[in-house]
Amino acid sequence: MSFLGSSAKAKVRFFASFDRTGSVTVSAAELGLNRDTCFGWARAAGLRSNRRRDGHPRRAEYDQLRRAGTSRRAAAAAVGVNVRTAQDWDKGIRKINNSRLHPDGRRVDYTRGVTTQQPVPPALEKVLDPRFLSLAEREQIADLRAGGASMRAAAAALGRPPSTVSRELARNADPDRPERPYRPYAAHRAAADRRARPKPAKLVTRPALADYVQAGLDQRWSPEQICHALVVDHPDDREMRVCPETIYQALYLQARGGLRREIAAALRTGRTRRTPRRDPAARTPRFTDPMIMISDRPAEVEDRAVPGHWEGDLIIGADGGSAIGTLVERATRYLMLVHLPHGRTAEAVRDQLVATIATLPDHLRGSLTWDQGAEMAAHRAFTVATDMPVYFCDPASPWQRGSNENTNGLLRQYFPKGTDLSVHQPADLEHIAQQLNGRPRKTLGWETPAQRLRALLQPPH
Repeated sequence: MSFLGSSAKAKVRFFASFDRTGSVTVSAAELGLNRDTCFGWARAAGLRSNRRRDGHPRRAEYDQLRRAGTSRRAAAAAVGVNVRTAQDWDKGIRKINNSRLHPDGRRVDYTRGVTTQQPVPPALEKVLDPRFLSLAEREQIADLRAGGASMRAAAAALGRPPSTVSRELARNADPDRPERPYRPYAAHRAAADRRARPKPAKLVTRPALADYVQAGLDQRWSPEQICHALVVDHPDDREMRVCPETIYQALYLQARGGLRREIAAALRTGRTRRTPRRDPAARTPRFTDPMIMISDRPAEVEDRAVPGHWEGDLIIGADGGSAIGTLVERATRYLMLVHLPHGRTAEAVRDQLVATIATLPDHLRGSLTWDQGAEMAAHRAFTVATDMPVYFCDPASPWQRGSNENTNGLLRQYFPKGTDLSVHQPADLEHIAQQLNGRPRKTLGWETPAQRLRALLQPPH
């Protein structure tokens, strides 16, 4: 194989890995490629590498090993870090530039040899995730309830769901003080005590409950189905209760225990590790050119009243080495398949999409909705060439392109997963698209997408 051919394949493998990791450094290390070369490919494609909040790509793996009982030295060797770094992680010490910040507030600057003491708020005033009630909010609940406000009125004043206020009052009511049953400071102290970790896992301390959950997973029930079945089968036994999150914790974090490791295969996702979630507002921009998010898409696109608005995606072949573009018109469900003979780089996808859209009349070039895949890094150039804005879906939200996702599922009958898609020529793609466009659709009143599109193309009489 020539050097150029090998380099092209490495580039394809890199972009496939980057789609999954979001980090140039992690993908380069994973594939054994030169980091500077990978950064050059990403810059040329208009992509940015997401910065990780934990500072090290394998920190989460290290923490999981430690929770499972692995020694510090063994866990550090497994993830490839120095034992001193692992010791800092265990102690909660964070490295900031040339200094180290200790959990007690001490900040040691090694370049100047200076140790300073940072003020640390007491446990009761610790700033937590916004989903937890603060002390000020608990005080407000107490004042509102003392003034005769209902739970819903108190929740509206706080901007919280009524169920949050209801649970807070039920959990912290004091029956010995009927004149003022809810005491905010006592409630906040109790909440601080409940935050203490680690706690014994519920599925470890209750074998009968663990056996029931394990039997449900063996039957391929979801954690949510198991939780509701427990209420039906054991209506009077409060000990036989568990929430879905507890089951997921037992499966994903084996240190939580209580279930067999191999049972994780019973989950429908097939994942044995939890995927990280990040606040969309805190995400690093994926592309150098700003994206227009789906929340800014006009209402006429959402209700499918106006034709000419398309949803797009790629069907990926074996090992990420080949792909086919799919375009579905939202009003008619008409399908167009995009041949990608030069791979799925941003430039190759842009050129083929522009050529495909050019076959449409002007009134059917409204907009394009796509996910945040690396292949759309050249979206600005596509918009300039076609005068079609591109709207991007939120991360991990395939339902925002429902028509396209449904059509891609139908196409897998013709393009099975794990096969080489480069063997299909443009004539093959046209034939398959015609077959799907000729199928009667219930959502179209049993008309076909081809009939609906033909009506749009014919001039009015």
